[in-house]
Amino acid sequence: MPAPQEPARPPSRPPMFGSLEKAAYILAPGTVVVGLLYYFGSVYTKAYYTALGVLPEDLGFSVQSILANSASAIFFPLWILLMCGLIVLLVLGWVGHRLALPAHAARRRTAIRWLGAVGLLMVLLSSPVFFSDRLLFPLPGGWPRQFVPCLVMALGATLAFFAVQLRLGQGPEVRSPQVRTGDRLWLAGGALLIGVLTMSLFFDMARYVKAVGRGNAIAETKGGYRGSPWVVVHSRMPLPHHAKNITPFDLGSRSGPYRYEYRGFRIVAKSPTRYYLVSSSSRYADRDVVVLPDNDNVWVEIRGS
Repeated sequence: MPAPQEPARPPSRPPMFGSLEKAAYILAPGTVVVGLLYYFGSVYTKAYYTALGVLPEDLGFSVQSILANSASAIFFPLWILLMCGLIVLLVLGWVGHRLALPAHAARRRTAIRWLGAVGLLMVLLSSPVFFSDRLLFPLPGGWPRQFVPCLVMALGATLAFFAVQLRLGQGPEVRSPQVRTGDRLWLAGGALLIGVLTMSLFFDMARYVKAVGRGNAIAETKGGYRGSPWVVVHSRMPLPHHAKNITPFDLGSRSGPYRYEYRGFRIVAKSPTRYYLVSSSSRYADRDVVVLPDNDNVWVEIRGS
């Protein structure tokens, strides 16, 4: 009688395969985070320089500079969202724990219906914010009208998703076999609600970053461009411009090739081929951006104060 053969063992994976799998779990979320930071940084940069009257596409920012701009722009709203999310999760967790008791089965079913209905109603009422500025419920102008609708949608999606969790968390003694066949539809609905929650928060963050960039640019103009250095423009030929309170000097032919000098400018941006200058006395409503080519006809002297 032949001896029984041992079952074949599955081939062992090489150690490098396990290391690569672990690295994938780490790098994939990191790639998403870096992509989001780059997007928000580009939104901030575009809003800031567009409000100053500068073409952001002409400046050629590096990836590192755009990522650096995003960190300060999203820190405050991200901290607020995390704190609010923690509070909501704690409250809903306590409610779910209380409704999980067998004595509260009837209240659980009522909570599922009401939370689902209220959450979906909040999502539907806030959905026009993605398509137009008209809302289905009145809000005052300014920041509330700009940011509250997406927050209402996020809260509604959270409540509806909590109703889905309560529905799927019912024990087998409560749920009949016929009811359990609809679990796939409830799971699909929960996935859609997570997508709605993510989309609303992403849209609101993008709006906030854009508003912060524009607001910082307006504050810079109202402060007389104090964050921008002074420059003295030396030119071979007379420099035509519409900037106010710029003092011109004609140094004469003995001063060399750069005969004309202009004082009172501040530089707000520099591209590889152009200078973007403004008068230090101009404000947001009456600013005139003077664009000078970076060539031998103009020499821009940058001064610290």
